[in-house]
Order: sequence, then structure tokens, then C-alpha cells
Amino acid sequence: MKKVLSVFLVGMLMFMLAACTATKDAGSESSSGDSKKENAGKVLHLNNGAEPTSFDPPIGFDSYSWTALNNLMEGMTRLNANHEPEAAMAEKWDVSEDGKVYTFHIRDNAKWSNGDDVTAGDFVFAWKRLLNPDTGSPAAFLGYFIEGGEAYNTGKGSADDVKVMAKDEKTFEVTLTSPQAYFLSVIANPAFFPINEKVATENPEWFAEADTFVANGPFKLTEWEHDSHFVMEKNDQYWDKDSVKLDKVHWAMVNDSNTDYQLYKTGELDTADVPADLSKQLFDEGKVNVEDQAGTYFYRFNLEKEPFQNQNIRKAFAMAVDQQQMVDFVTKNKEKAAYGFVSKGFKDPSGKDFREANGDLVKTDVEEAKVLLKKGMEEEGYDKLPEVTLTYSTSDTHQKIAEALQQMFKENLGVDVSLANMEWNVFQDEQKALKFQLSRSSFLADYADPINFLENFQTGHSMNRTGWSNEKYDNLIQEAKNEADEEKRFDMMYEAEKILMDEMPIIPIHFYNHVYLQNEDVTGIVRHPVGYMELKWADKK
Repeated sequence: MKKVLSVFLVGMLMFMLAACTATKDAGSESSSGDSKKENAGKVLHLNNGAEPTSFDPPIGFDSYSWTALNNLMEGMTRLNANHEPEAAMAEKWDVSEDGKVYTFHIRDNAKWSNGDDVTAGDFVFAWKRLLNPDTGSPAAFLGYFIEGGEAYNTGKGSADDVKVMAKDEKTFEVTLTSPQAYFLSVIANPAFFPINEKVATENPEWFAEADTFVANGPFKLTEWEHDSHFVMEKNDQYWDKDSVKLDKVHWAMVNDSNTDYQLYKTGELDTADVPADLSKQLFDEGKVNVEDQAGTYFYRFNLEKEPFQNQNIRKAFAMAVDQQQMVDFVTKNKEKAAYGFVSKGFKDPSGKDFREANGDLVKTDVEEAKVLLKKGMEEEGYDKLPEVTLTYSTSDTHQKIAEALQQMFKENLGVDVSLANMEWNVFQDEQKALKFQLSRSSFLADYADPINFLENFQTGHSMNRTGWSNEKYDNLIQEAKNEADEEKRFDMMYEAEKILMDEMPIIPIHFYNHVYLQNEDVTGIVRHPVGYMELKWADKK
């Protein structure tokens, strides 16, 4: 995914304030006009970090978009407080004996914020649009378990071949290529949210502004000043509106962790990330909340650009990185150093954690890194290594990690690496187009299974973004997706990750966790390990 979190470090306050994308009062009520209301009700103030990529569900497949989307909209299922899928738009469902056909029965009182009924046709429209190659959704691969889905998305089939259908206004049927144990979790993802077909047909850009946005979730979008803030209010058409306690959520867009923290200290934000320079003090004071999260912060090599077409040079750069130093002295938020790509938290049939079972697949070894760099340069006929530029998206966090990597490459390999940064939306497009040599990335799991991490690096996959390809790896992923025997399936995934880390198209840095500060008057926010916040049950005194 897909996906970016902003935490950790501080610097000079005035410099950081100048670096923000939002104004200094971006977290205040006055920036949204709320000061005009004496009694605004229960208002939660959060920081989105930056302008959402898109509120079009199949396009907003990243952390800047899908937390808000998760609270504006709702799919057939929704993750509950225990992170398990529960009935949402669908009040119940039936499953065929072979586990391949799901029949969902949509609630009679499932409504859009404009009063329209949520229909099975809205789901058919949305799921086929997700898979339509013209949509260009980075999340389309998630729908490949639908029969005909991959063929349609890759231009080898048509929309008519996609096995989703409206049996009537409130009955939706989908046929899968094989039984999928995690299917009900996957479809809680924003990529599978319905779209009001009537609204979208009349206005294809319905999602681009607050006054045209149509929601079906706990909240509706009432204000959106681009690159400044947006506001959500309780959706009175929502089927479970009685569970929603907040009246309003105001989202600032501040991409600097120091400013984020200052707004929290002054009461203008209700949650904040933990600046690295204050982390020890805040942890010691017991003010920091830490929760599990399934995801990995990493860097991508581009195998289509010199010098990273060479495996030994890639390995040299990877082995020159000290992940433990990175989490101890740069990020300082009790993350775990990453020596593989799949994060902790996934049990195999024997009860052993995937990460523990597959072990450390990359290691810090400066002497070996030097040997591999020399060998790779000889293989390519280099007397001098081509210039290398490391690119990251604008954020003080990403900058500090990039600077630390730059120093490690210089000290451990004697290689000078240039740094470049750009705003998130531009960065994302350029990375997808394979414009960078070496660039930062983050992955937050879309659903709770190791295959979700590993499927990203299949040949030509929208999330690959490295130019790497390995036929054996591709076959293992496809076999694992169709394997019903869990022991065999995990063995396939273990082997696939070893291939990935042996050929090293990526450098894992650390595994994510949720580290945050929160106003004591705020309760009920659920932070799912897959990366987005649930505000349906949130409350504020």
C-alpha cells in the first residue's frame, strides 16, 4: 500500500513551523468556522498529516486517505474493537458448502447520507470499478480472489466475467476463485466500500468536494478546504447512528511531528505523535500509548536504474544499514528493527510467529557489505559507482531516517548518496512510475495474513515499484493463495520471503507500532493493526 505514518523527531521550532503544509492554527476550531458556534457538541480534533490522496475509495489506498474513508463509509463488514470483521452494511451472509460463494443480505435501513438506499447494485458497481483497469486502482489486486477479477483487471477478460451480482435490491452474491479464510476481513478495507451508482453516474467527481460527497458510514463530509483541513459530522442516515457519540471530527493537515505535538500541548489536537527528542521523557512519565500494528517501514531499490540492477550492490547497501541503531537513536519509539519484510503478529499452524519461524533474513555486516560492493562493481565494470540519489516524501521523520541512511552508506561503504524530497502526492506518482533509484516506503497490512505482505512483490504488481521479478516467487505466492492446507501454505510463504530477501529489491528498516499521545477526555478510539483508526465508538467528555 501503500502507506505513510508521521512520528518521532523534533528540531528548531521556528524552522519546523515554516516547514508545515498547514498554518499554525490548523488544529483550531476557528480554521473551520466552528468558533461561530457556541455549542458545537462533542468535537474531536485530529491531524491527518497531509491532504488526502483521494476520497474515491479504490484510489485513496494509503494512510492519508483511508482512515477518514473508513469513518465516512462502510462495506459489507466492519472491523470491531477486537479487529475482527462483523456485520455492517450486510446484516448477515450465507456461504456455500465449498466456501466459494458468499451471499450478503444488506440491511433494510442501510442508507446513503442523501437518503438513498444502499443497494446490491451499488456494491456491484463499486467492486467492478475497483477491478476496471481504466480506474487505475492501486488496490485492484485485493479483488483478484473474485472469479474473473484478475482477468478483467489485466485486460484478459471483461466486466461481465467478474462474478459479482445483485440478486435483488438488497441481496449481493460474489463467487471466489477458492475459499479464502480472510475474505471477510479483506472486504472491510475501504477499497471494497460501495459507491452510490446514481450519484457517481451523474457526477464522476462526486468524491472531490465536501458538498458532493455522499457517505454511508458513521460520519459525513461537511467541509474540505484543500491542503488546510476537513470536517466530518455525525451521519444521521447511518443505520447504527445511536452508537456514534461524536458530533464532529475536525482534521488538520500538519506534516511535521514537532508542530503536531505543540498543537496537542495547547489543546488544539486531541492526539499526537511522539517526537523522538521527547520520547524518553514521555515514556518515563507514562504518557505514551503503545499498540500493535502490522506494517513495515522500508526502502525500495529500482532495478531498472543503475547501479541497483546488480544484486550484490543491492545487498551491499542493505547490509550497510544498521536497523537497531535506527530504532534506538533515530526513531526512538520502541519499534522493532526489521530483518525481514513480514512483521510480527502472525501465527503459523504450530503456533509460532511467522517472523520468529523465518528468522533474520538480512543482517548488518559492514565488512561483508564492502566485499559485495566491490564484487558488484567488478561484475558491472564500474571503476566508480554511478551517482545515487535517495528520495523520500516530505516529512521531518522521513528526513531524519534518510539522513541516517546517508551517513551509514558514507561511513560503511564510502559511498556518497544525495538526498531529495518531494510532497506526498507527487512522490507517490513518481515512485509508481519507477522514477527513483532508491526511495522510502511503508507498508501497512490491508488484512491480517502474511500473504498480504508478500503478494506486493509479484511481477508487475501495482505495489511492487521496484522492477524486480522472480518466476519462482510469483508461483509460490499464487500457490499459497490457493492452498487450503495451512501448514503447506505457510511453508510456501516462508520460502517466498527468503527469495525476496536473498535478491534484496528492498531494505527493511523497522516494523511499525502505534505510538501516540491522547487527551484523557477522549475514549473509544480503536486503532486497528491494519493501519486505520475507528471513530465509530469514540467519545469525548
